[in-house]
Amino acid sequence: MPRGTTLAFIALPLLALSLAYYAQSSSSPLGPAPHLGTGLQLSLALSGLIGYAQAAVQAPFRFKPVEQPEEVVIDTDEYEYTREPRPRFSRKIIAVGDIHGDIGNAERILQMAGVVDENNDWSGKVDVFVQTGDIIDRGDDTIELFNWMEDLREQALAVNGIVLSILGNHEYMNAIGDWRYVLESEKKTFEPRGSRLEAVTTGWLADAWAENYTTAARLPLHGLLGPPNTDYPVPDGSAFARANAGPLSHAAFSFVHGGLAPTYPNLQPFPSAINNLGSSLLHRLRERKPQPQPHPPSSYPGLPAGTTREEARLYGSDGPLWYRGWADEDERKVCRMVDEVLEKTGTRRMVMGHTPQFDSIAARCDGKVLIIDTGISHAYGGALSALSVEYTLEPVKGGGWKEQEIVKALYADHDDELLSVSTRDLDNLW
Repeated sequence: MPRGTTLAFIALPLLALSLAYYAQSSSSPLGPAPHLGTGLQLSLALSGLIGYAQAAVQAPFRFKPVEQPEEVVIDTDEYEYTREPRPRFSRKIIAVGDIHGDIGNAERILQMAGVVDENNDWSGKVDVFVQTGDIIDRGDDTIELFNWMEDLREQALAVNGIVLSILGNHEYMNAIGDWRYVLESEKKTFEPRGSRLEAVTTGWLADAWAENYTTAARLPLHGLLGPPNTDYPVPDGSAFARANAGPLSHAAFSFVHGGLAPTYPNLQPFPSAINNLGSSLLHRLRERKPQPQPHPPSSYPGLPAGTTREEARLYGSDGPLWYRGWADEDERKVCRMVDEVLEKTGTRRMVMGHTPQFDSIAARCDGKVLIIDTGISHAYGGALSALSVEYTLEPVKGGGWKEQEIVKALYADHDDELLSVSTRDLDNLW
């Protein structure tokens, strides 16, 4: 049968059925089919016939669709990256130093850095937020600040974000009973009056410090190395042992309040050696009965009875809470020592607060030492700043990876500053 005859043989009955359907729907008590409309009904019927006719005519000439390549390639000036099957990994980290009782400046900084939105809720724009201690003292906003940190922790966790909180020397001072930097106006914010001592020794603040704060943190830049505070060296048999022994082994940052002194004896395993000592010292402070009255006006209570030598060293001048050498000593001297500490702690850079820089974040030793306390509290009047780290691991066409860290200082009142850019080419990740 000729092709035109075949097409007519099939198309004419379909046209008749469409016209019958149109006539039936038009004479219905409900009127034309409400889901189509009068004009649309007929046009749909005709367009169906036209589409069928086109398909019938074109069928002998159809081509098989061209198969797409398995990998989508993006060309750049230096590299060709593939998106599949090896995905690109990125992580954005924001760290903020000493806040010292100033929620207004803290909110301004976290908004500026993209950690929180205009309502001061977790924005989802960063992956990790780190605060390096000394939230307390010198200002009145202790209660608001610590409650806000707990809110942000919960909000971040709900969307796979992370909040890491470090204890500073001032948090330990308050737990010990050294209240030299507590304002009388701040004491009055605790209700009932006199409840502040309980809060920082055995109450809600002490509970938060014990459960959600550490004295040191190790933050791997890539998930292959484990979650935050995965120890280095990694224990034998750990699921992360292979990655931590490979090319990414030191792709991590350390965060403490004061600094990791080269002379400090408890750097390994990092950070659990330090954090276990911090937990045991805080536990001893909680167990004092009765709790000593704070100094001033009472005499300085000191560390509790039974404090071990290692716990006392933690709180000593070369311990991670008080050490200032990375900020204060000659740069040539500290840069000769920094690699040894980074090697022991399984990190590439160390981040600390404690020693105010006032004008800007300080990057020493090619960005291996980052000092982020810029006196952001109104008690100091320093620069409103935050540290930004953008980490990427890109697959390269033909095999291998490109790894990059971009470290910046962000400022609320003047231009941001590029502190360090590090790029490495890796043959593999293992």
